[in-house]
Amino acid sequence: MTNQEDFSLKETSPNISSRRISTGPVTSYDLVEHMQYLYVRIVKARELPLPCDPYVELKLGNYRGTTRPFQKTPNPVWNQVFAFSKDRIQDLTMEILVKDRAVVVDDQGQATIGKFSFIVPEAPMRIPPDSALAPEWYRLDGQNGVKIRGELMLSFWSGTQADEAFSEAWHADAAAVSEDCVSTTRSKVYLSPRLWYLRVNVIEAQDLILKVNSNKVETSDLLVKAGLGNLFTRSRVSKNKSVNPEWNEDLMFVAAEPFDDPLVVSVVELVNKMEEHCIGMCVIPLSDVERRIGAAPPADKWYNLSMMVEGQQQEVKFASKLHMSISLDGGYHVLDEPTNNISDLLPSSKLLWRPPIGVLELGILNATGLSPIKNNKPSNQVWAYCVAKYGTKWVRTRTIVDSSEPKWNEQYTWEVYDPCTVITIGVFDNGHLQCGNNKLDLPMGKVRIRLSTLETDRVYTNSYPLVVPTPSGLKKMGEIQLAVRFSCSSLLNLLNQYSQPLLPKLHYILPLSIYQLATLRHQATNIISTRLGRAEPPLRKEVVHYMLDASAHIWSIRRGRANFNRIIKLFDGFVALHKWFEEIRKWTNPIATGIVHIIFLVVLFFPGVILPTMFFYSCGLGIWRFRRRPRQIAFIDTELSTASNVTPEDLAEEFDPFPSGKNSIDDLRRRYDLLRSLGGRIQTVLGDIATLGERVQSLVSWRDPRATFMFVVFSFVAGVIAYVVPFRMLAIVAIFHELRHPSLRIDLPSFPQNFLRRMPARSDTMI
Repeated sequence: MTNQEDFSLKETSPNISSRRISTGPVTSYDLVEHMQYLYVRIVKARELPLPCDPYVELKLGNYRGTTRPFQKTPNPVWNQVFAFSKDRIQDLTMEILVKDRAVVVDDQGQATIGKFSFIVPEAPMRIPPDSALAPEWYRLDGQNGVKIRGELMLSFWSGTQADEAFSEAWHADAAAVSEDCVSTTRSKVYLSPRLWYLRVNVIEAQDLILKVNSNKVETSDLLVKAGLGNLFTRSRVSKNKSVNPEWNEDLMFVAAEPFDDPLVVSVVELVNKMEEHCIGMCVIPLSDVERRIGAAPPADKWYNLSMMVEGQQQEVKFASKLHMSISLDGGYHVLDEPTNNISDLLPSSKLLWRPPIGVLELGILNATGLSPIKNNKPSNQVWAYCVAKYGTKWVRTRTIVDSSEPKWNEQYTWEVYDPCTVITIGVFDNGHLQCGNNKLDLPMGKVRIRLSTLETDRVYTNSYPLVVPTPSGLKKMGEIQLAVRFSCSSLLNLLNQYSQPLLPKLHYILPLSIYQLATLRHQATNIISTRLGRAEPPLRKEVVHYMLDASAHIWSIRRGRANFNRIIKLFDGFVALHKWFEEIRKWTNPIATGIVHIIFLVVLFFPGVILPTMFFYSCGLGIWRFRRRPRQIAFIDTELSTASNVTPEDLAEEFDPFPSGKNSIDDLRRRYDLLRSLGGRIQTVLGDIATLGERVQSLVSWRDPRATFMFVVFSFVAGVIAYVVPFRMLAIVAIFHELRHPSLRIDLPSFPQNFLRRMPARSDTMI
């Protein structure tokens, strides 16, 4: 049944006005369809009759919206905006009623204090960037049409979703949502906190006052424990067992601005490998920690160790000391995403940021055929919203209530600092629109788009299938229509990025281990999900983890098999070459065999043509493939992901949580989890090997048109140089350059390495 699903990418032609070529941030919505709205802003009232508990009710056909009520207030202030889609307007008259919640009239609900009405077509049109329409005072009509004393200040106008009031307005299509949950339906922009790597280099301690074995020269095992908020780590046992132990070990944390939590470092004595006795501790506010942007070592310092008594540090006359160097390393980029799908490459310190090279604009138009997620809501309803993440900026569209064909038509903009990055767009089913409902916001699929594969100033409008693996197999949840445009202000600056290191320089000068990067990425993911979960409306943990691929390192038989197939695919060329050579040896085609003999003799007597021939061949191959270059964005390949023919056993293993939730013997479960953890690293290595080979293939594939153009030009120029300069001279220069003195080297990747690492790979199209 899964094989019958249509997982193809479709090109669409939405009704958008995208003829403009942009070179900077814009406010006009030219990548989405314009949606007309009637806006009503209820500001305040005055001189209402006392006593009353006033609130305002807006009536337009069957739609009703209300403000929050006030108690015993003749001059209430609401300042609330209501939005009514003109596609759903059922009446031409808008009635605005000021009611008293304290007085109930039989069969009519609350008593009406006064009302005001206007004809909807008479609402003035407002087009941004015009200033907001000034509200006015309107006299209220009584029950008999007689003007009463009270007045209501309001404004009303017609506009589009580009209006500044759109994101904060109460929307009529969310009328079924309770007042407490309305905030979860609004569109918002979030910013990830700025993250830093905190490096604690524990060097040694001096004059420790031991609690155990205090009369012995040789002490128990000593180690250092460090904590930052709810993050904890520890060092290895000291190299020497004495009252002056040495460690010389780095303890790494991820710290987020603002630095609210201090760093707590303590020296611990281990007794019988089990009991721990704290010898002393020191508390260091991060505001006092040195921020470094280069590779120069930070200043080391001696810290007094004290004891905590009832939450307070105890002053001591003679204190043990701990020798440490602590720094906030701003020269690194804190990784929170897999490097294959990274969206941000900037270092933590803004002093090292380069100017942006372009602008990315995304129009989230609509979705079609969304399937309801079972057990998420009482009925088969779809309450869908989108989340897009690029760099530190997250955007969330409004939630369209109870619709399998939602129309968002919202446009967002990001500054681009590096073209070899990926934007991720996910669709989720809102599970928090009912009071007391604490169910998860379940994913309905996501889309990844690599910017380097986009032509500049071209608008891509496509319908992307939303595909998610489920315990029962691969499932298509619907399709989402997007419009994307990547605009560049300077082509030279854009091409220059391909020669730069992919990550900030400190990653290569002071590289972190694979284990450290994995641990720190886990910390960064949890910090971001915690911070965004405290926003209003919150961006929930399951949403953040899904967008950041937090579980990408967990072993999966399906993904392991897919990466293995990618590696095997790379050797198809060698297999074809071997078969061709066998045909030559067997004289299957005598003419071809004769030509090979002639070529062999030419190469033998004129070896200087080997190198230019190779370059000219690469140049010609790239030019030949230009006609068949990809015209559409690369998208999910279900065959490559081995998701279309996966077995139930493999799916059960993939959806088994980590640690395992199987009811089995504890030892067996621990071994199973260890195997999955180890297998996850092997899976990552296999994927990296496949990615490297696919990047080599992409040099002439025109998937990244700018990179292929640069490679073709380089191949032509290199071919000319290799033809003009004698081969022996080129070989001497290459060997002497490779064997040059270390003082003449720079500990940074070379230009070919930087260029190759920026090439797209098929990992972008994997689930």
